[in-house]
Amino acid sequence: MFNRLREDIACVFERDPAARSTWEVLTCYPGFHALTLHRLAHWLWGHRLRWLARLTSHITRFITGIEIHPGATIGRRVFIDHGMGVVIGETAEIRDECTLYHGVTLGGTSWNKGKRHPTLDTGVVIGAGAKILGPITVGEGAKVGSNSVVVRDVPPGATAVGIPARVIQPGQELARHEKAENLGFSAYAVTRNEDDPLAMAIHGLLDHAVETDRRIEALLKVIERAGVSVEDDVATADKFDPKYLSKIVD
Repeated sequence: MFNRLREDIACVFERDPAARSTWEVLTCYPGFHALTLHRLAHWLWGHRLRWLARLTSHITRFITGIEIHPGATIGRRVFIDHGMGVVIGETAEIRDECTLYHGVTLGGTSWNKGKRHPTLDTGVVIGAGAKILGPITVGEGAKVGSNSVVVRDVPPGATAVGIPARVIQPGQELARHEKAENLGFSAYAVTRNEDDPLAMAIHGLLDHAVETDRRIEALLKVIERAGVSVEDDVATADKFDPKYLSKIVD
């Protein structure tokens, strides 16, 4: 029991730079309180003390603003940041090292008995306000953007954003993200697939910048293969005359 508490406290310090002391975590972190009390409620649920388990869960919701059904299965080193409005259903499964922000819902889409809530594999991060609905699986290391609505499986390591959520193409998004970081800007949780015209315009500019960089690199390689020192011969302004460059390329 004490090992689990130490793990949970260490987990808070790893993922929340605002945490200052162990005493602060023990007394002022509702996510920590909710997970600790959930272990008690889950133990009661497993020993068929169902009413007492639900009462414990109800009191936990009153204290923390986080509603976790006592039947939900939660692994080790899970972190719920802020936590207000988080709802985790009865058959939800959260495996080790996952992170959930406030307003997250792991909900069901059916009134039938049996598995009807999501499974979060190891290391999943769910952004604020996201809704993961139905008996789907979010793969290991995947991320779900803020306010997204996920109704289908998310592959391991992928990023899903939007309503309904779509998986971002890894190659294109990586190049765009790197260029955005270099420019000092990154549009978090917004993709080309969304209908926001401003986001589409920004992404178009970033894609154009990435393609321009690629063409410049290719041109420099051609110049170097021609035996010209880029630093010495092409650095001066007069050398950029189109006639001069055409001779080099030829």
